[in-house]
Amino acid sequence: MDNTHHGFNYIELGAIDLPATRAFYEAAFGWVFTEYGSHYAGIRAVDGDGEVGGLTTTRAPGGNGPLVLLYSDDLDGSVVAVEQAGGTVRSGPYEFPGGRRFTFTDPSGNELGVWSES
Repeated sequence: MDNTHHGFNYIELGAIDLPATRAFYEAAFGWVFTEYGSHYAGIRAVDGDGEVGGLTTTRAPGGNGPLVLLYSDDLDGSVVAVEQAGGTVRSGPYEFPGGRRFTFTDPSGNELGVWSES
């Protein structure tokens, strides 16, 4: 899967019960998952090339909506760009299995994330 700098890349869905939520998407849509412990399961791309999203118990489902993630070739540069454009960094940058990421809110309060492989 090719990553495009600042392109839509990944989406995370909150889950209260990770096993039940995973079972639902497996049964309803045939999704395949990568296990990352008791709080996270990655959603494999339909063609099997990488991941396109995840289920997480660390984000409340429902009203907050899913977390849309952008990819960055330069995560630290993206942090600076977000701040200079008037956004607010909410968390990170921090490391996770597969790279580093941060979340931010735009001036309207929409929360998005940005990740990088290094």
